[in-house]
Amino acid sequence: MSAFSEAGRPGRGRRVILWRHGQTSWNVERRFQGTTDVELTETGVAQARRAARLLVALKPDAIVASHLRRRRAANTAAELAVLTGLDVTHDEGLRETYAGVWQGLTHDEIIARHGEEYAAWKRGEPVRRGGGELETEVAGRAAPVVLRHAEKLPEDGTLVVVSHGGTIRTTIGRLLGLDPHHWESLGGLSNCCWSVLGEGARGWRLLEHNAGTLPEPVLGDDD
Repeated sequence: MSAFSEAGRPGRGRRVILWRHGQTSWNVERRFQGTTDVELTETGVAQARRAARLLVALKPDAIVASHLRRRRAANTAAELAVLTGLDVTHDEGLRETYAGVWQGLTHDEIIARHGEEYAAWKRGEPVRRGGGELETEVAGRAAPVVLRHAEKLPEDGTLVVVSHGGTIRTTIGRLLGLDPHHWESLGGLSNCCWSVLGEGARGWRLLEHNAGTLPEPVLGDDD
C-alpha cells in the first residue's frame, strides 16, 4: 500500500518532524545501542534543549516518542514538552532496531566479528543484523505509528516524532514509497537533528533532511 493511500487524506498540508535523540556515551564510543536503554550525555541534554528551542517555533500540535521512558528519546522529547506544554505519548513501535548480538559492540568489533553480515547490509540486502530485525520490519511497526498520529492532526498541523536514527531512516523510506534497497541513500541523522515530511497532493514529501545544525558526524547505529 502506498504512503498516499495509507495517509488517507491527501493535500491536508500536515507536517511530520522526525527528530533523533541527543548524544549518548555509546554514540561517542560508536557502540551499537539498538534497544538498549542508554542515557543522554551532558552534551546530549544540551543538544536537546537547543533543538527544542528551534522546534517550538514550528508550533507542534502533538509529540510522540520511543517508549524507553527514562532514556535517550524520552528525555529528548521532554525538553520540547516543557516549552510547548504538550504531553508526550510513548509508543513501543518507535523503538530502535533490535540487533541481537550486535548490541553493545563497537563499530570496529562488528566489522571484525560480523564483517560479511555488515557488508551485505551495506549493499542493501535484507539482513537480520545480529539475528535481530529486518529494516522492513522496523518500518512496518514504526510507519503506522507515525501515520496514526498524523491522522489526528488538525488541518496544517505538525507532529513531532522523537525516535532513533535507524528507525527514522526506514520510516522515511516507507512513507516516501522508496524501495527498501534505496533507503540507505537517505543517509543518517546527526544527534538531535531532524527531517521534515510534508503532505502534498500525492502523499508525503521529504522537505528537509538532517536539519537543525551545521554539519556534524553521524554517530550511531545507522552509520
